[in-house]
Amino acid sequence: MPPVKEPCVTTADRPRLLFYCQHAVGLGHLARSLALADGLARQFDVLLLNGGRMPSGTRIPDGVQVLNLPALGHDEVFDLVSHEPGMTVDEIVAMRPGMLLAALRDHRPEVVLVELFPFGRKKFRFELLPFLDAIDGLGAARPLVACSLRDILVGSRRDQAGHDEKASRLANRYFDAVLMHADPAFARLSESFAPATALEVPVHYTGFVAPEAAAVDAVAVERERRVIVSAGGGSVGGPLVRAALAAQRRLRTEAGLATTIITGPFAPDEVFAGAAAVAAVTESLTVLRHVPDLCGEMRRSAVTVSQCGYNTAMDILRAGTPAVVVPYAEGREDEQRRRVERLERLGVLKGMDPGVLDGTTLADAVLERLSSPVAPVMLDLEGRHHTARILRDLVAARASSVGAAG
Repeated sequence: MPPVKEPCVTTADRPRLLFYCQHAVGLGHLARSLALADGLARQFDVLLLNGGRMPSGTRIPDGVQVLNLPALGHDEVFDLVSHEPGMTVDEIVAMRPGMLLAALRDHRPEVVLVELFPFGRKKFRFELLPFLDAIDGLGAARPLVACSLRDILVGSRRDQAGHDEKASRLANRYFDAVLMHADPAFARLSESFAPATALEVPVHYTGFVAPEAAAVDAVAVERERRVIVSAGGGSVGGPLVRAALAAQRRLRTEAGLATTIITGPFAPDEVFAGAAAVAAVTESLTVLRHVPDLCGEMRRSAVTVSQCGYNTAMDILRAGTPAVVVPYAEGREDEQRRRVERLERLGVLKGMDPGVLDGTTLADAVLERLSSPVAPVMLDLEGRHHTARILRDLVAARASSVGAAG
């Protein structure tokens, strides 16, 4: 589908929009929220409330204000951890609800967009429930409240039925719309969400939130003889980095492929330092923490290797590069595995079982994928622009109904 860009409106005509985003482990939720904010800023006065770590050098879209809350995240067992130097979890938990309420009071939004909650982020109810109650208490001045949701939800919690039921009740109580950032031909909410109480809130499918087609097309298409390995935010990318280090010699000798490894900004220091030490004495091996345009780097490569979070999957789809993906699947996390299965059926990538990941299996997969064709992508990737249009239409419809009632 060709890009659909809404015309930019003047500052005076832009409704105010408050966008809450909490990324807890990797960078995916923040990256998608920033891409959405970029599209929304053409139509709205956007204030993004960021609840997680903001990596140095992160590009903030033009026209978007960011308020960085004291940073929280999850550890390996999904308990809250502080990422704010000098502050404990308890101190942050005591401070942040007041900051959300102050932002609501000061920004006076006509739209509030909440990323993932109530379909996830239950550890952040301590601030979101008072925030939503305060919105509810505004009465006739209450803003439109919408949920920003990715394509596939985690579906393997210990009490999945209970989780879904609580989420449906909260959505019905507090929200006016759910914006699902997917092509309905690929994924529908009902496939990963099955509450006993029916969801009454309308669900709008925005298409996927992918890199801008024009920006990707501007990158030279001549591919270098290299494999690019990216580990997302890096917090859980150690196994992929180690497998890539073990595979790189064989890829160089058998296929003439150089290897570039991007560990991610949140990679543990020992993971990055260990990989960098190998690169310092190894021909055709480069190790970086971060690149500003992963999609562009993929497009210039012969093969891409990565996990399969939402944003990485979108980079793969836009780049059109032969791809090998190793889904993150620790504990109850099944979202990436399910995304891989669907994309593999479409012929756009090759999935690997993380349980058998090592240098040999990774090299085998890369060499096989190097000569395999990539199927054309027939999915809607213009979610950043459709989201702005849908919200603009919802605001207009709300204003019309209020005017008619008056």
